[in-house]
Amino acid sequence: MPNIRPISDLRNNFTEISRIVHEEKEPVFLTKNGYGDMVVMSLEQYEGIQSSKRIEAALHEAETQAESNPTRYDFADVSRELRKKLTDKVGHKNA
Repeated sequence: MPNIRPISDLRNNFTEISRIVHEEKEPVFLTKNGYGDMVVMSLEQYEGIQSSKRIEAALHEAETQAESNPTRYDFADVSRELRKKLTDKVGHKNA
């Protein structure tokens, strides 16, 4: 259930709102004159949302590229080639 508070609670009950967003990891929705005005969340929650958006954008871009390029690669072949490159790179550094 969303935690909805009047915006005055931000000033009057800041410590409680901070506890909710950090300990309960839930956003607090603030209203002004009975209407939604803003959302307060922890920095951790915000960064999680931003990270999800970046991942979604990257996946969308990959899907778009996959649709425009009919070439497909076998997972085993790609894995083998990457392992070889890593082994060669590590071997080159140790030499």
